[in-house]
Amino acid sequence: MNAIARLPSLIPENAPFSSEQRAWLNGFFSAYLGVTGETVDGASDEPSEPEDFPWHDASLAMPERMELAKEAKPERKLMAAMAQLDCGQCGYLCQTYAEAVWSGTEADMGRCVPGGKETQRKLKELIAALETERSTPAVAAVAKTAGIHGFSRDRPALATLVDAHPLNRPGSEKDVRHVVLDLSTTDVTYDAGDSLGVFARKNPRLVQAVLDRVGATGEEIVAYDGEALPLRQVLLSKVDIARPSDECMLFLATRAFNGEEALKLQAMAEGKGLPELADADLLDLLHAFPSVMPSLPGLLKSLDRLQPRLYSIASSSKAHPREVHLTVSAVRWDSNDRTRTGIGSCYLADFAKPGDVIPVFVQKSHGFGPPADDNAPAIMIGPGTGIAPFRAFLEERDARGAKGRNWLFFGEQKRVTDFLYEDQIVDWQRRGLLSRLDLAFSRDQAEKIYVQTRMRENAAELWTWLEEGAHFYVCGDAKRMAKDVEDELLRIAVERGGKSMEQAKAWLGDLVKAGRYQRDVY
Repeated sequence: MNAIARLPSLIPENAPFSSEQRAWLNGFFSAYLGVTGETVDGASDEPSEPEDFPWHDASLAMPERMELAKEAKPERKLMAAMAQLDCGQCGYLCQTYAEAVWSGTEADMGRCVPGGKETQRKLKELIAALETERSTPAVAAVAKTAGIHGFSRDRPALATLVDAHPLNRPGSEKDVRHVVLDLSTTDVTYDAGDSLGVFARKNPRLVQAVLDRVGATGEEIVAYDGEALPLRQVLLSKVDIARPSDECMLFLATRAFNGEEALKLQAMAEGKGLPELADADLLDLLHAFPSVMPSLPGLLKSLDRLQPRLYSIASSSKAHPREVHLTVSAVRWDSNDRTRTGIGSCYLADFAKPGDVIPVFVQKSHGFGPPADDNAPAIMIGPGTGIAPFRAFLEERDARGAKGRNWLFFGEQKRVTDFLYEDQIVDWQRRGLLSRLDLAFSRDQAEKIYVQTRMRENAAELWTWLEEGAHFYVCGDAKRMAKDVEDELLRIAVERGGKSMEQAKAWLGDLVKAGRYQRDVY
């Protein structure tokens, strides 16, 4: 009889986690411990070799990732279609989400927010192409078991917005907010390094414009998720109208009374069609195709569920009991004569008001946190909103009285307008909590200066810290900054450590295994 591999259950069934959390934790600890599965039904007791996932790199484009996974088994091909951030926003890791989709225990292929429509389309394409490789038919999606409020997207806690004040000074090209949420009416706890999932509500002006276009008041009672809710509430907080699904475009095509418009919508659902509508929201589509007259039940059924937004927590619960802080950059841009707004960021910055109740949950970090050893040095690279977790780290180490040295690299555009948390950071330096502070303001001089520039200038001391056991952390943009920082780190290992590039990569891999090189990237 052939052996059947399965992941061991490392989390007790009576542990206070939902099935989703248990699957995530099992996947994480199995990967961390190098446990890829145990065999049953006459299987060998020989331990399996840890799998190598060469595509698991957020800086790689989709075609590159799929090429690296072309010989892999089906669930690994699905993994290669994910955004490779292991951000937890989908409720899984990239590996465990892919496995859940392949097994059929997760039916929703639109949960990867960073991967967006590209990931969703690729998953559907792969499932269709690989269906014949399933040894058994996909099982139906299983119901989630109830978890503790605030520790699962299925059972969020209700936090209260206290404040969302600007961190930038007048004249800045950016709008970054320090968001404070009150947790005092909840049982939610968190650790430095965790993230907060926020169930946002969309721009009410966009929702009103959609209602006007379909001839609705918003007070109509509609069925959604087994509940009878006002249409306005469903459009505001339940379905994704900022990124209409391919199913939505196909549905709109069936409701178009103009044949040419119907064909264009069908083409768009296949990833073809009009470049000017490549990033269209639902309102764009309804305006671009005036013959479309959608029925409300069909429209709501065709839209994807609105996914929560995840933010790195910017506070230590030891420093701010019963509060959680976030560092959020409000995203706004102009397109087709309208100002567009980021769903989560502008909800917190513009639309939610102090006193509003917001559903939230804690996404536990997968190995990202300050050193457990209070004597260990820490090097933190956090430009822009990447400062968020390191504010939490430093508050945590300060509250614990940790003696380990701390070195912070921070970068932004201009010092006079964009030095986020300047007063607190300067005070940390004055008090000695920060042993080193290196700043990189890219537009304060003719030549652009970035955090990796400062790393290069301080390569000798950086190498000394690493040789003395320092933990190295990076938070921020995965495709550019984090990749450039890693490249610089490898260069330092070559030039200062006397290693070949192959040895430097092996050295970096050893740092990862030891938990001394950690990234929180997006």
